[in-house]
Amino acid sequence: MRSEAVPLKQSTPEAIQALADKLLSQIAAIYAAHHIEANAVQQQMLASHVRAMASRSLTGEALPEVEAELFEDISPETMALAQQVVDLFGNLPKEEAWLLSVHIEVARANEA
Repeated sequence: MRSEAVPLKQSTPEAIQALADKLLSQIAAIYAAHHIEANAVQQQMLASHVRAMASRSLTGEALPEVEAELFEDISPETMALAQQVVDLFGNLPKEEAWLLSVHIEVARANEA
């Protein structure tokens, strides 16, 4: 990821929200296809995280360093879904999927 924040595209609050909304719609479809149901609090936390991802995607801002070991307990299926979402942005590092996987894993636990 970039070491300095250089705007890649329009990064107004409106552009960030528009990208986040687009991705949240796609995430909703992924959740539906995999029978994942997030509760209201989980949806709110996911929306906040996706807005931050959209901002990083548009501005080029880098994530702080993230340790892979923290995500060893995330299932491969969940990690694959998280990577699928991150791939929709087209320019975010794999560490974004690690962070996003926590939201998906928690929502998947609602099924149990």
